[in-house]
Amino acid sequence: MIRHALAPVVPAAARALGIPRTLPAPDAGGEPSAVAITFDDGPHPEGTPAILEILAAAGASATFFVIGEQVQRRPQLARRILAEGHALALHGHRHRLQLRLTGAQLASDLQRGAAAIEAATGTAVRHHRPPYGIYSAGGLRAAREQGLQPLLWSSWGKDWRKLTTPERIAARVRRALTPGGVILLHDADFYSARRSHERTAQALPLILAELKSRELATVLVI
Repeated sequence: MIRHALAPVVPAAARALGIPRTLPAPDAGGEPSAVAITFDDGPHPEGTPAILEILAAAGASATFFVIGEQVQRRPQLARRILAEGHALALHGHRHRLQLRLTGAQLASDLQRGAAAIEAATGTAVRHHRPPYGIYSAGGLRAAREQGLQPLLWSSWGKDWRKLTTPERIAARVRRALTPGGVILLHDADFYSARRSHERTAQALPLILAELKSRELATVLVI
């Protein structure tokens, strides 16, 4: 159980569990000079449109790990994400820590979340990231049994915090940024500090500028 909880921040734990934190290597079909920007917890009525506008202005792409119950409330935003050339993945139907749920609850949550996305968009999701980035043994098993590919991250802005700034968010991302990396940000404040998505939106242009300076393209997780 400890290994599952450590997986988001300890690469060795993620490797031991077979949970990717980065994109496929070039020899496995990945691009040599690309990263994936990912956003968790939406869609959000303010945060998601703001992020989409910034991405469009920069010609960048991103993958949104959405919450099923939020998709049910705002199906038009889920459809907009796809219409603007981005990808959807599953973050769960509800935002709950897997360690507190039974195997049956975990399986049901994944099924409900995937069904909500498909009902809203007509698209089946392939990738999954658990709330807080923490898999329980049962949660990891349930995801794989349902044909979902787990994906964590290699670089994050810790943008959910109350006492942070856009500059700190961007600096955290830069410190661990490498080709093939997966960046974790949040486009919603449903489960984090109030209005935190505003700081994320302010940090995103700084992050995109860094990617441009390093000649790193953005790719979808599909």
